Amino acid sequence: MPLYKTITVNKITKVLIWRIDESFNDLREGLSLTEHSQERVDGMKSDLHRRGFLSVRHLLATEGYEDANLSYDSLGKPHLNDGKYISITHSFHFAGIIISDNERVGIDIEKQRDKIVKIAHKFTPIEEYKTLANHEALVRKLTIVWGAKESLYKIYEQEGLSFLQHIDVQDFSFEQASTYGTIVFKNSISKYDIHFLEFDGFTCVYAILKEH
Repeated sequence: MPLYKTITVNKITKVLIWRIDESFNDLREGLSLTEHSQERVDGMKSDLHRRGFLSVRHLLATEGYEDANLSYDSLGKPHLNDGKYISITHSFHFAGIIISDNERVGIDIEKQRDKIVKIAHKFTPIEEYKTLANHEALVRKLTIVWGAKESLYKIYEQEGLSFLQHIDVQDFSFEQASTYGTIVFKNSISKYDIHFLEFDGFTCVYAILKEH
């Protein structure tokens, strides 16, 4: 059972990361899926996507939830039936969730890949990163920024929200492992705490809405 990492963010918020090593059949064993979820799995062409979907259900089970306890709204945002906040992510052979009793949260896992440099102009002012020492550092930093904005988007989840125009991530050092972000959208301003970690060529970023 490859629960890769558990992070206790605070007394009411937890991050769980799963390394997807098992076969689809092994992951399917012991899980009870709703009819809708089974149809979703059956419709997935990628074996890795199918295993990612099941890995998330195993992470839920770790926290005492079944597939039936999870639902999605019209924008695709996940909800738990007990009212706790949840965010979900999976990328290649890692999956992750963040659950909080009463804080709005978002999470994203990304593989560190060179192509992030080519698309960076679509989500952040690329000229801000010219002082980085080398290409590897640039890829790492842009992956964190993308993950942060993805996490914030998952919390905010409103149509028309732009990564480039509306979401700002404060600059940070790798050693800090944290920063903060701001969303300015439709005359509203919201602020977020952001944390990140790197492992096995992947980056995990999670964010929490600052209520005050």
